[in-house]
Amino acid sequence: MIDTYRNLAVFVAVADAGSFSGAARKLKLSTSVISHHISRLEDRLETPLLFRSTRSLTLTSEGQRVLQSARRMVAAGEDAIDALADVGDQPGGALKISLPAFGDQSPVHRAIWDFAKAHPAVALTVHSSDRQVDLVRDSYDLAIRLGVLVDSSLKARRIGTFERLLVASPDLLAGYETVASLDDLTRLDFIGYDMLPEKITLTNGQEDIIITPEKVRIAVNSISAGKEAAIAGLGVLNLPESEITGDIAADRLVEVLPEWRLPTMGGYAVWPDSGPDKKLPMRLIDILTAQVSRAKGRRT
Repeated sequence: MIDTYRNLAVFVAVADAGSFSGAARKLKLSTSVISHHISRLEDRLETPLLFRSTRSLTLTSEGQRVLQSARRMVAAGEDAIDALADVGDQPGGALKISLPAFGDQSPVHRAIWDFAKAHPAVALTVHSSDRQVDLVRDSYDLAIRLGVLVDSSLKARRIGTFERLLVASPDLLAGYETVASLDDLTRLDFIGYDMLPEKITLTNGQEDIIITPEKVRIAVNSISAGKEAAIAGLGVLNLPESEITGDIAADRLVEVLPEWRLPTMGGYAVWPDSGPDKKLPMRLIDILTAQVSRAKGRRT
């Protein structure tokens, strides 16, 4: 019976990850061991649970039915572990987190380090990237994302907002006779950033205008590279305000058409919608929300 429970738990991991290799990474097993567990479960149930091909893996109708009960079994086991963990003073476990690759001094980073100090029995793996990771495939427990959420398969909680500014170097602007209107703005050199849409929405509090830059000669894939390119005078770029406060104070960057603002964007904690909410990620999200709220209160 214990072997069957183990097989079912592996089956849930495969279904969540969408592949044997993804489940192997999550469970820290080899793909051959994963395959062995699935084969044993299919032999016991005398029915195939998965359609396998070289490119994809999908559940059979029998697999869909088994998955519902298997999830409840795994959830019950996790609840039991959580109940035991709550008895002690310190929760234990591991969290793998994805963050944007900027804002090292942001409230989000400070909240994570505060969480790590307050929970010494929790192992943290923190990866920073401007590209969005696949939380399920790459076995992440939690990610911080900015802007509009498009993946409806993930659970999400808004933890705060962030402001962006349209900026350029003084040297770049000095090369133009005047930059006094949106028409002037569209003719400036821009820096492209592959995680942002080509069109830019601006508002003056009374109306929203969408502009499309005419000249994009430099393209980057990270906030830090974009900021350095802007400081070098290579184009206009919208950047998080928290990242460029010092550069504006030192006149390395200036705000372009400050009467027109970029819309405030949301910051979200997101996590896979598989199984019950885990207490450890939820505890971290509570700390993140409180830390960001305190930081915003200090600025206002």
